[in-house]
Amino acid sequence: MDISRKTFLAGSSAFVALGALSGCEEKASEAANITFCLDYTPNTNHLGLYVAKKLGYYREAGVDVTFVQPPDGGADAMVANGQAQFGISFQDWMASYLGSDSPLPVTAVAAIIQNNTSGIMSPLAKHITRPKDMDNTRYGTLDVKTEQAIIRELVNDDGGDFNTIQLVSANTTDEVSGLQADLFDSVWVFAGWALQNAHVQDYPVNYFSIAEQNSAFDYYTPVIIANNSYLENSPELARAFLQATRRGYTYARDHDEEAAKLLLEEVPELDSELVYTSARYLAPRFQGDARAWGVFDKERWNTFYTWMNAHNLTEKPIPLSTAFTNEYLDD
Repeated sequence: MDISRKTFLAGSSAFVALGALSGCEEKASEAANITFCLDYTPNTNHLGLYVAKKLGYYREAGVDVTFVQPPDGGADAMVANGQAQFGISFQDWMASYLGSDSPLPVTAVAAIIQNNTSGIMSPLAKHITRPKDMDNTRYGTLDVKTEQAIIRELVNDDGGDFNTIQLVSANTTDEVSGLQADLFDSVWVFAGWALQNAHVQDYPVNYFSIAEQNSAFDYYTPVIIANNSYLENSPELARAFLQATRRGYTYARDHDEEAAKLLLEEVPELDSELVYTSARYLAPRFQGDARAWGVFDKERWNTFYTWMNAHNLTEKPIPLSTAFTNEYLDD
């Protein structure tokens, strides 16, 4: 099993109903019930969430959390619609509606991983060790405007020529299998899962980090988003939920094997070797060099959106210093 970046970004801003889930306007007797929409099937990005639930951190905080998988419209639509109070998104995907005439009413309230751990992976035999090496090769594209603009800048800034690259669809949920089947020569992946999957399968690859090539691309991915009305009407519950979640991710940072075991108890169909390997990779990256898990750096948030605005990648400029907050992580 693999977790595709394409799947992460494949959502739309359409509102999709998923039955009678609780809305953001909760009755007092239901105030402690929280629905959390994942971005995909359970995986190691969700370690802290499952730890907080399994070890009783949510119960101690006075909240009862239910995890649901996203509809075709993605977690963003479900959270915006009030069918889930919290969910998972990505700063680059949030740009698609923040830079529009109809921005979704959501706010990023915590960074799950402190730095962008995505990059370009390719078979070792292709000798693609840096952006310019992608010249005259096939790149498995997600067919997203921002993604292709980033690749164009990386390749051209490194002395290559983006126009020589053949763009082919990365129509797979398993990037390693796609490379093995020779569907493309390189593909954009999350290092915490796909790169670790290559290692677990003993499949030799090259990989270079997007953020290490250009600091403007060290954006936040993934993030926890919240419904704005819920934040306004239930701030103490939001704070309780996020502080319990922080405890979960702090535990996963310090006890990766135990956290992996807890996830596997809930989702035994996952590849256990991959889960343990991925958890070990992600543990020091959950907090990175931030003062605490989850906090956003305003400058980094704004740097990426400034770059997007300069390249006219959205319908209208994305407002800076908005749509994120550290308020609910503070004691």
